[in-house]
Amino acid sequence: MKAYFVKTPNWIQRLFKNWVWSFSTSKKEIYLTFDDGPTPEITEWTLAELDNFNAKATFFCIGKNVKKHPDIFQKIIEQGHSIGNHTHNHLNGWNEQTEEYLNNSEKAALEIDSKIFRPPYGKLKLNQAKKLRTLGYKIIMWDVLSADFDQSISKEKCLENVLKNTQNGSVIIFHDSLKAAKNLKFTLPKVLEAFTKKGYSFKAIN
Repeated sequence: MKAYFVKTPNWIQRLFKNWVWSFSTSKKEIYLTFDDGPTPEITEWTLAELDNFNAKATFFCIGKNVKKHPDIFQKIIEQGHSIGNHTHNHLNGWNEQTEEYLNNSEKAALEIDSKIFRPPYGKLKLNQAKKLRTLGYKIIMWDVLSADFDQSISKEKCLENVLKNTQNGSVIIFHDSLKAAKNLKFTLPKVLEAFTKKGYSFKAIN
């Protein structure tokens, strides 16, 4: 099992206070986000599940995937969801020179008209973040990690990760990818149902 925080600690959120981790609100609102699409085998299923609950979400898309599947990308937009930049080639910022990282993000921007950005793997150097913000990007992280990508955990654990850690204003991260499909297909419908019953609405990030 990989090392990661399911609930992002407050000290990390304070340390990187210029990045968005969650939203401060007394309203019963939560923010579902999906990384790595569009992926034909899973994104359209995700859209259908969201539609069943009249839920809006945010899709952080990989530029090369948008280029390959523009029809699915358009469907995301047409159904009222937000889109965000997730680089063109799913780059790990810690492994890239700043100029290359920015160039790759701007290449994605040719396909994705959005000023919200999420770094793949959540890994971003401070100078990369600073330059992205100078370009007008808002960096969106998360406070609840479903860990749907982790194939060493059970689908029940994935669901527990979300149900136990979500609160008003939480930003929850899922992945509309083949790797995450098994856990996502089990977890997402149950999350939508559970929080709908509690009176929550699901909002997109703009």
